[in-house]
Amino acid sequence: MIDAVQAAFGLVFQPYVLVVIVLAALYGLFVGAIPGLTATMATALLVPVTFFMPPVPAVAAIVTATAMAIFSGDIPSALLRMPGTPASAAYADEAYLLTRSGRAELALGAGLVFSVLGGIFGVLVLIVAAPALAEIALKFSSFEYFWLVMLGFTCAVFISGTDRLKGLVSLLLGLLISCVGLENPAAAPRWTFGNAELTGGIPLIPLMIGMFAVSEVLRYAVAQVKPVMAVERPFGNVFTGQWALVKQYPKQLFRGSALGTAVGALPGAGADIAAWMSYAISKRFSKEPHKFGTGHVEGIVESGAANNSALGGAWIPALVFGIPGDSITAIAIGVLYMKNMNPGPTLFVHNPQNIYAVFIVFILAQLLMLPLGWLAIKAAKRVLRIPAAVLMPLILLFCIVGSYAINNSIFGVVVMAVAGVAAFFMERWGFPVAPTILGVVLGTMLEEHFFSSLVKADGNLLAFFERPIAGVLGGVTVLIWFGPLLARGVGMRRAPPAPRVAP
Repeated sequence: MIDAVQAAFGLVFQPYVLVVIVLAALYGLFVGAIPGLTATMATALLVPVTFFMPPVPAVAAIVTATAMAIFSGDIPSALLRMPGTPASAAYADEAYLLTRSGRAELALGAGLVFSVLGGIFGVLVLIVAAPALAEIALKFSSFEYFWLVMLGFTCAVFISGTDRLKGLVSLLLGLLISCVGLENPAAAPRWTFGNAELTGGIPLIPLMIGMFAVSEVLRYAVAQVKPVMAVERPFGNVFTGQWALVKQYPKQLFRGSALGTAVGALPGAGADIAAWMSYAISKRFSKEPHKFGTGHVEGIVESGAANNSALGGAWIPALVFGIPGDSITAIAIGVLYMKNMNPGPTLFVHNPQNIYAVFIVFILAQLLMLPLGWLAIKAAKRVLRIPAAVLMPLILLFCIVGSYAINNSIFGVVVMAVAGVAAFFMERWGFPVAPTILGVVLGTMLEEHFFSSLVKADGNLLAFFERPIAGVLGGVTVLIWFGPLLARGVGMRRAPPAPRVAP
């Protein structure tokens, strides 16, 4: 083992590999900061470049670019309320409101520092407990995934603010949108109206760009609301106060990192679902839940740690069993096969130095995120000085380009425009946008696993609770649903009777 670790250091600390890591980091920061260009797209665009690289730098480029893209999605979230990647969407409103209140350095610094800490946690778990966690993830069947999705929907209602009924309506709208297309158990055209473009469903990225970005442009155009970009005061050092946040929220840091790693290790989950769940859990167990949705840094602390720790978790089933934890590792597995680093238990036996080299690259990428992320934030400061009348058309142009680039189709631009108008009116009438996005992300997964489970159980609903992990997830979900009612009933029983008024 010592020989393998020494060989791994020799493979990584070469000028060529280090240059590849730095260039991949800059590339990932750029792609992640542009709304519509996701971390998955950054990974996919890197694949042709890796054809000409040896195995270690090829994997290093993918690992580094992905980590940087997930973090840099926080920058437009905080400055423009436009998440660069879906993993940043869960707490985009929180970061934006912090910036609007004059605390941009706190929002951006928390996103950077806790992304690094969460990412390091996920890597350490990947190194120490990869086989054990992968074995647990393999035990997930359709029953467990069904309850995991239901738990995610429950979280969506919790993050919807004070009016949970409107949050539920927003979630149902997202589920309705997810029903469009062929991605259903019968693979039958549903709500396509004879349109060939709709057979593939409503694309998520143009929808997200429209709801978060275009709606903001419309709000400025209609009401001439002074946006974040026009703030005159330049924000200060992003590292100021971050150590105090670490001491104030250690439980949230650990909880978000642990949840992100666990969710990332589940095939098909990923950083975006981890961020949504972590934000909702942070609000549910916070001592100050009333501050969420008003510009509270606690949600950024926990969710920022979760979405980066999920990256390390997603590589656990990918390396040990060749099962992708998310779309990014699905692409990475293809690169591993192309470089004769076939994932599986034998990789740890025959080529351990390559595995240890991947671990070292993970750690380097997280450490490199601090200085390069700081530089990216400093560069983003210049955005604040651009007049809104100039910046808003540029933002709209980026939105159009990003929506078109998904499938090289004008249909994505149409979806973006419709979603932007819909989100504009939703927010004007008090309906939150975030649950709609989550409903679109998880709607297809819910339907698939629900019907698969019904077929396996021959229609017996009790089978959803019979498996141990499914029983725990189902019990927790049901308890969250009915817990407040039970608590209220117990409180009413224990309350002393009202004093009788003498006639």
